[in-house]
Amino acid sequence: MILELNRVLEQVGKDKGISKAILIDAIESAVLIAAKKKYGADKEIESHFNEELGEVELFQFKTVVEDVVDPDNEVSHEKAVKEDPGVEVGDSLGMKLDASGFGRIAAQAAKQIIVQKLRDAERDNIYNEFRERKGEILNGIVKRFEHGDMIVDLGKTEAVLSQKEQVPGENYRPTERVRAYLVDVKKTSKGPNIILSRTHPGMVAKLFELEVPEIHEGIVKIKNVVREPGSRVKIAVVSEDRDIDPVGACVGMKGSRVQAVVQELKGEKIDIVEWVDDPARFVCNALSPAQIAKVIVHDAEKSMEVIVPDNQLSLAIGKRGQNVRLGAKLTGWKIDIFSESKKALAMEVEKSLWEIPTVTDEEENAEGIESTEANG
Repeated sequence: MILELNRVLEQVGKDKGISKAILIDAIESAVLIAAKKKYGADKEIESHFNEELGEVELFQFKTVVEDVVDPDNEVSHEKAVKEDPGVEVGDSLGMKLDASGFGRIAAQAAKQIIVQKLRDAERDNIYNEFRERKGEILNGIVKRFEHGDMIVDLGKTEAVLSQKEQVPGENYRPTERVRAYLVDVKKTSKGPNIILSRTHPGMVAKLFELEVPEIHEGIVKIKNVVREPGSRVKIAVVSEDRDIDPVGACVGMKGSRVQAVVQELKGEKIDIVEWVDDPARFVCNALSPAQIAKVIVHDAEKSMEVIVPDNQLSLAIGKRGQNVRLGAKLTGWKIDIFSESKKALAMEVEKSLWEIPTVTDEEENAEGIESTEANG
């Protein structure tokens, strides 16, 4: 076949990053297809790459018999022992075929299969590489838009930043650089489908990990992140070291660390709060920057009544209820917020209701009769 086939396979494998075994399998398949076209598809033929000779060898297997009836599939015992002295009647003997005359058909078939194998292997390499990078932030260049979805060039391949994974208000143009969170990688018939997001809470967590060494080293841990993309984020952090303030570590000197994250998120507001075991304290932290006066916990319903000074009510609730809504998501507790004056008034009303004397059914009926008689 090809005298320098070994060298060619090694060079192609090196250039394309494809294992030599995959290339050998492609060559063997190509030659086998060509051989079956020449000798017949019904023949039992196998192909094997001989590394010492640097060529593919073909073998047709025939059944050893005493008297040959079907020459295409049988060989006489007398002839078989010349190939293999230990062969017996009934054995299957592989007889070498001439593999040198396939010409252009074999070459073309080999080329097509190698191209397909290379394409499949490259796709597998890309899939495996990016599968390992799930949860990372990738850098790419906006290539084009398809029905609102952004196609991002990652160098080796393309990824999709779908319309629903884009932050409202953010605008990118082709050739602009973009950073996005790798959500998932899926295998498809057209190759790996790499799914990106700029709205995923994981992007915020990863940005802080990149900016805050204490998080990268595991000293400060992110317990939860909730987000309304393009508007506001709440992130709960805790420190494994009592001497390190988790919130301060994330904020950085003069706010440098948190500002770097805010800049990447195009101005998204970020609240960093300390996570604590005590649910009531955690809820108070989660509703920052509002000041909390009192918390009433209802464990059975997993809900809390949070009472705040009158001048803190709008801050605690937030614009369109955003602060309390994110606080509830961050903590996992249902939160009802009351101002001190409203709660005091409600308690007064409740107290006065308790002070009204109760009337029994008999008294009520008696009053009804008396009223009827009086009217009569």
